[in-house]
Amino acid sequence: MLYIADNLKWLRSKRNLSQQEAADGMKLPLDRYKKYEYGKNTPPAETLLIISRYYHISIDLLLTVDLRKTPIDNLLQLEDNRIVLPITVNNEGQNLVEIITHKAKAGYAAGGYADFTFMSQLDHISLPWLNKNEKYRTFPVDGDSMPPHNSKSYIIAKYVEKLGDVVDGKTYIVITTNNEMVYKRLNKNGKNTFTLNSDNTFYKPYEVKFSEIAEIWEYAGSLERENFKPEHFSADSLEGIIRKLQGDVMEIKERMG
Repeated sequence: MLYIADNLKWLRSKRNLSQQEAADGMKLPLDRYKKYEYGKNTPPAETLLIISRYYHISIDLLLTVDLRKTPIDNLLQLEDNRIVLPITVNNEGQNLVEIITHKAKAGYAAGGYADFTFMSQLDHISLPWLNKNEKYRTFPVDGDSMPPHNSKSYIIAKYVEKLGDVVDGKTYIVITTNNEMVYKRLNKNGKNTFTLNSDNTFYKPYEVKFSEIAEIWEYAGSLERENFKPEHFSADSLEGIIRKLQGDVMEIKERMG
């Protein structure tokens, strides 16, 4: 169901505008605007963009959310009027968390986070201990760069609205404008960049500019599908020693070369 007609009426009334004033403000012919508000026509993409910018409301919300029943002032507003989807709860008032699976990871990183249709098709999980006033999502882990988590792990993460809220040394899910999704330990280096560190020293740190970051989510817990053995946590395990030696050899080769 599309809510664009009802939302146009509600947004206009909230500003105490007449239909003529709203149409003039968006530089639309009055008769065409009335058809949108009466539900006779659905605005095309270019008109939706005009409406979105006029009311500072994302197209997602204009089309798919009944704004009369949604506290939009409390939603997380991003650039270009994009939003993080509203926080939803089940009948018991528990937070519902979207699950980004390994299969959905590439699509999410490539812009699915801004696509209402993509996000609405994801499965959800209810986690009663999460703060109902915060936005959470669950992300898959790839590889072995952040032990003890591996490709059978999922990170539960809380949305970080401002890059300045990132705390050095904590772990985060980072979504970049280069369509990457990684789980790393972050550090600010004072040059409008973050250094992304792996807990597995075999993987070298690297930098990402603030301007290259689409989203950051702070670690809030994890879901594990593997029963870890004690050696997974031991710094003296054979695997850990081998990886450390491999990293040292690579570093020596780079220095010599």
